[in-house]
Amino acid sequence: MKAKTNLRSRFATASSRTSEAGSIADQLRRAFDGSAWHGPALLELLRDVDAETAAARLIKNVHSIWELVMHIEAWDNAGLVRLSGKKCQLSGEENFPAVPAVTEAAWRKALAQARKTHNVLVKTVAGLTEERLRERVPGKRYDFYHMLHGIAQHELYHAGQIAILKKQARGVRR
Repeated sequence: MKAKTNLRSRFATASSRTSEAGSIADQLRRAFDGSAWHGPALLELLRDVDAETAAARLIKNVHSIWELVMHIEAWDNAGLVRLSGKKCQLSGEENFPAVPAVTEAAWRKALAQARKTHNVLVKTVAGLTEERLRERVPGKRYDFYHMLHGIAQHELYHAGQIAILKKQARGVRR
């Protein structure tokens, strides 16, 4: 029984040091940057991807790695717009922006923009109050808590797709 009490007090101490917003910001960061429980995060998967691979249509009717990266960045930005109090619903090219001319410089620029937007999102989320997390997203039936968990899930979903596309690219090159 004593072991359970010690475990409970250690958990209570650890959880009291971290706000819910801080925990969500940490999950967003781990999904994007690394140290995720499940395996490689988005940027870890993209570390060795060049522009040609990123732009390749490796599977018919499936988005390229580059398109997925820009889509993730678009939804991180949509989250920021919503947190600013505005309605935001992406469609068409807002949802999946077109890949520019395929160059290493353009690919590095897309990665840098995704990283920048994501870092702003993480910083913004870390500063939210518990009350703000429970507010309804403008134009939606859910709160920011739900939306922000969804953004982390969205990034991991597409990271999984990117992992498969990388494996496909390696198979094509062999």
